[in-house]
Amino acid sequence: MTGNSGIDDTQISVRWIQIGFFIAAVLFNLCLATQVFSVGLAYFYNSDWWNLHIWLVRGYSGLSLILLIWVFLIPFPPRVQSLTASMPILLGLQFLTIHLKTPFPLAVFHPLIGFSLFSISTTLVHRTSHIVFPKRNQD
Repeated sequence: MTGNSGIDDTQISVRWIQIGFFIAAVLFNLCLATQVFSVGLAYFYNSDWWNLHIWLVRGYSGLSLILLIWVFLIPFPPRVQSLTASMPILLGLQFLTIHLKTPFPLAVFHPLIGFSLFSISTTLVHRTSHIVFPKRNQD
């Protein structure tokens, strides 16, 4: 029985690590949604909301790097790994499109990359939820 106990403890630990990853992915997704909401408020209501938009990305962008390390510490499917790996890349592109001054205004890609980032983040939450909360076969 003690041999099975070690396996059960490892499975429980992996499960809790996956739940923690899922919670962090949800938090990242909620920060993105809040950031999109704040840019809408800044554009259509009051430009003071722009500060929240900037503050949010500075606050949660590090979470994408934490998720990137986390996804490779325990076994996750390759699709979850690639979704997670793409988030810091897209955040970097977001930064570049705003701060690089080029003859062609790269900032036109900023909302498109943001949409991709939100889509990938939402897909990551969805896929991870199926890993953390698998449906039981109901006969």
